[in-house]
Amino acid sequence: MKDQPQRLFDVISYQLANYPKTDMLAGKENGSWKKYSTKEVADITLKFSAGLLKLGIRPGIKNNEEKDKIAIISPNRPEWILTDLACQQLGAVLTPIYPTISEHELAFVLNDAAARILFVSDKELLNKINGMRDQFPSIREIFTFNKVEGARHWKEVIEMGDEADFEAVDTARKNISPEELVTIIYTSGTTGTPKGVMLSHHNIMSNVLACQPYLPVSTEARALSFLPLNHVFERMVTYLYLLSGVPVYYAETMDTIGDNLKEVKPTIFTTVPRLLEKVYERIMTTGLELKGIKRALFFWAVDIGKRYEINKDQGAWYNLQLKLANKLVFSKWRAALGGRIQCIVNGAAACQVRLLKIFTAAGLPILEGYGLTETSPVISVNRYEEEDRMFGTVGPVISSVEVKLAEDGEILCKGPGVTIGYYKRPDLTADAIKDGWFHTGDIGVLIDNKFLKITDRKKELFKTSGGKFVAPQPIENKFKESPYIEQIMVVGEDRKFTAALIVPSFGNLRGWAAKNNISATSNEELVKNPAVIDLFKQAVDKYNQFFSHIEQVKKFVVLPHEWTVDAGELTPTLKAKRKVILEKYKKEIEGIYTPAGGKVDIESL
Repeated sequence: MKDQPQRLFDVISYQLANYPKTDMLAGKENGSWKKYSTKEVADITLKFSAGLLKLGIRPGIKNNEEKDKIAIISPNRPEWILTDLACQQLGAVLTPIYPTISEHELAFVLNDAAARILFVSDKELLNKINGMRDQFPSIREIFTFNKVEGARHWKEVIEMGDEADFEAVDTARKNISPEELVTIIYTSGTTGTPKGVMLSHHNIMSNVLACQPYLPVSTEARALSFLPLNHVFERMVTYLYLLSGVPVYYAETMDTIGDNLKEVKPTIFTTVPRLLEKVYERIMTTGLELKGIKRALFFWAVDIGKRYEINKDQGAWYNLQLKLANKLVFSKWRAALGGRIQCIVNGAAACQVRLLKIFTAAGLPILEGYGLTETSPVISVNRYEEEDRMFGTVGPVISSVEVKLAEDGEILCKGPGVTIGYYKRPDLTADAIKDGWFHTGDIGVLIDNKFLKITDRKKELFKTSGGKFVAPQPIENKFKESPYIEQIMVVGEDRKFTAALIVPSFGNLRGWAAKNNISATSNEELVKNPAVIDLFKQAVDKYNQFFSHIEQVKKFVVLPHEWTVDAGELTPTLKAKRKVILEKYKKEIEGIYTPAGGKVDIESL
């Protein structure tokens, strides 16, 4: 095989030389899968780059601030990666933006990057842009991926170039160093103004090459992509797929993932815990609808799954039961996910150990990993090989990365994946990278001197008025094991005790209410029902026993609405924005700590 690529766009020629595909990329168009072969991707991206030259994008610029920036606002689709590759071949810098971004943050990102060209997916996003067009003067051209009346279509760019431009693209490609800036990814984070993380070809490609051996990615594999490509995790994994000869199919929407899994029959996909939780909730809802022996078998299998342990032989009787559970129950779960899944890779946040055990027992192993945008992103990951997997951890550190723990437990790392810095913010760069070590802001421990375990976010640790530190994440993760708790935020900074905001799993809660003859015309009415309050009190009592007195949730409020990205309460990767939620529910929190607030007191203080 040819030498392994050093720059991201080299994956095209590498795949073409080693295992050309008829479906290098695929997406739904008018109800059918539109497939792009490796040769088509090579031809399209050459013409695309040539067209960008015609639009004034300058090749060969080495200064990071002077490099031309191209922005993209679109859900996952083949055109996203084609745009990325076309930019890369000229040395232009792609700046991806989440479609759900607020107008304030959108204006900040486009102006901070001084993007010259913008690609958007559809009419809705175009209308959003046009409605605030005067706020970003650097944008010279806007193109859409869908055909929109009155708008310029992305294929116009492909048709602009000629033979002389193709030669110029080839010259530009040859002069691009692996160390050059390839993308600026603005992290929304949980607080503050977005920061532009600068990543080079070498940053991301080093992560691709390090992670490739840990996943089952033969040329017989197939991937379904639905996590946003704006997130470096999905983007890095995409290049890992392309390097390995794995076709990438893009789900139509988040709502069609179930159908797309059955159509595509992937062997691998990446996800975040919240989506796994929703899959599990749907499975459990199906189980609750069963009757008689089928219902008994279903929950017997689930119980077997809950007791599953990795790297531990639980004896012949357990193994026989697990084999029967797989044949009678879990086989149906696998079929619902397409029937060919070899593994699911989880990132962005901690997954409940209970789910890791059940899915793995069901022949759907979840490989949980850890990293940040600033580390391109993977720092550690559980491997496909079982001896390098441990439930409740994010696995061993990858081969190209070095990790050490600071005195306060903060995870520090160094390696080729660490960002070249924050765009236009040397002060933030100096604060994050000290003596060559990137400070992650996460607290962790090493188990058996091998497996990294994240215990909390350093900035999310809070101190009660009694001077005791509380780590919210482990408490929140444990409480979410309840089928009735969809979301939870533990609070108590500078307060006399720990409390919580709880968002119910309304589907499960309404099912419980119906069985208990409780009627309510709205969520607001439902969460105020005394029997419902008592249900959550029982759940809180159940999970409090796993924590010390200071960590135990003493009072709580049940909220009537789920936190969402659109409402600004979650980041695009579905992490809770603590600062936003604390401000939005300030009144409810004050009620918890006011004696006359009328909230539920779980134990005397």
